[in-house]
Amino acid sequence: MKSVLCLDCGATNVRAMVVNERGEIIAKAGRANATDPGAEDTSYHVWNVERIFSQLAECSREALAQIESAGEICAVTMTTFGVDGALVDERGELLYPVISWKCPRTAEVMKNIGKYMSSRRLSGISGVGDFAFNTLYKLIWLHENRPELIERAHAWLFISNILAYRLTGVMATDRTMAGTSQMTELASGTWSQEILGAVGLRGTLFPRMVNAGEVIGALQATAAEKLGAPAGVPVVSAGHDTQFALFGSGVQENQPFLSSGTWEILMLRTAHAKLSDEDYDAGATVEYDSRAGLLNPGLQWIASGIIEWVKSACYRGEHYDVMDAEATAIPPGSEGVSLIPDFLPSDPVPGSIRGLILGRTRGHIYRAAMEALTLRLKRRLRKLEKVGGFTAQDLLLVGGGARNKVWTQMRADMLGIPVRVPKVTESTVLGAAMYAFAGAGVYASAEAAREAFGITCDTVLPGEQHAAYAGWE
Repeated sequence: MKSVLCLDCGATNVRAMVVNERGEIIAKAGRANATDPGAEDTSYHVWNVERIFSQLAECSREALAQIESAGEICAVTMTTFGVDGALVDERGELLYPVISWKCPRTAEVMKNIGKYMSSRRLSGISGVGDFAFNTLYKLIWLHENRPELIERAHAWLFISNILAYRLTGVMATDRTMAGTSQMTELASGTWSQEILGAVGLRGTLFPRMVNAGEVIGALQATAAEKLGAPAGVPVVSAGHDTQFALFGSGVQENQPFLSSGTWEILMLRTAHAKLSDEDYDAGATVEYDSRAGLLNPGLQWIASGIIEWVKSACYRGEHYDVMDAEATAIPPGSEGVSLIPDFLPSDPVPGSIRGLILGRTRGHIYRAAMEALTLRLKRRLRKLEKVGGFTAQDLLLVGGGARNKVWTQMRADMLGIPVRVPKVTESTVLGAAMYAFAGAGVYASAEAAREAFGITCDTVLPGEQHAAYAGWE
């Protein structure tokens, strides 16, 4: 039976997984991942690519040692977080470390973007909303602070393509990564010459764009030895993890999808996305779907990061079962306790907890946090319906937040629609594997691979508390 090797570089873990053609994860290994402080300022965050590649190679060898024969591997692919990358020379050597999406240095760049182009014009062309971590702002920071590197650079490679270059010796740009950059044209799917020209970047910095499922190149012998994989197998383009989580979860067109983790990302797969200036002001964005021709309008906000804060502040060392039991005992509305979930330093107004009087407990705070985040989801789903021109019949939910049964039931109750939770737990890796199998010719298309994998869901219906939440707007 054929298998693919999926390398997954996340913000907190790097992993290697082997997926067979039935969609079964038959081997896996992982290592912790974290940023390093920048050399100029310890508050800066950069990624150590050498360490990441070394850890991925270790994970690959460990995972492949768990299967009978590495010869079963018919393709290699990889997914990573979006936006981050680096300038490289002709040999693919980094000229400057990969600036992380966590790094604060680009906030001032975004604040002053008007000296190059209005933020509304930027969003109108690219479809991407104003986020300080966008690739564009990293390149402007380099242009303003290290202009000699821009002049010297042979190419800009996103982190997924830095890794792909080390495997194949081929420089390319994963299309789904380009779609996070704020430097492309939403309408054409190509690099925007207007945006690049406005900020002083030459178009030749960006290698050819490849679609998901397209072969970037063959796995070179040296890289194959490091991975423990067979040399010569195709390395297939994937890219931004969000798009492959979407596809791997089984989501259909015009079915809203919520990836619930530290951040929640609410997205849609659609052929059309009509966003207004007000939508962008509210945090909307549009990225390229894993399938060329489709778009992913969406909104994002911090979510489980707030739940984790409640746990650390109020339930230090205790299990989530304790938290859930206390929250379940409290009625909808948390007996007057409410929370404004704006806890980031960049939020214009600090978050707050209200209604704390004698008799209220940490359980009230926890339930109020879930209610506030669920109400935010409801409001933003309404906005997404307007942007995508559809009416939600259900919601597909993946990620760590999907394992919280109390919160999942609350979502169904407040939204008033079924919430479907795919039984697969690794939708990002499975989505990438589907495209890898298509690229290797095992399946005729990624859709055919997905059908063969047989993605199924558990369904949570609105329950007895739906009436209590029906008027929450």
